[in-house]
Amino acid sequence: MKKDIHSKEYRLVVFEDSSINYSFLTKSTVKTDETVKWEDGNEYPLFKIEISDQSHPYYTGQRTLVDTAGRIEKFNRKYKKKDS
Repeated sequence: MKKDIHSKEYRLVVFEDSSINYSFLTKSTVKTDETVKWEDGNEYPLFKIEISDQSHPYYTGQRTLVDTAGRIEKFNRKYKKKDS
């Protein structure tokens, strides 16, 4: 294993899921210019994300409807054998 390839600059960072207004505090090395006041009264760097485990369909159990019938029909039309 290579030595000294991992950053040693971990600090507490607030990640904010902008799609559902969900935030969590964790250690990270991500660079950010914004800060936010957290529930404990301290100010931490803020990193905004578009999706998290609280909003991702895989974790929430919400699924999107996929038009499989339309896709199958399109495939059949495209690759249909020509009658001789």
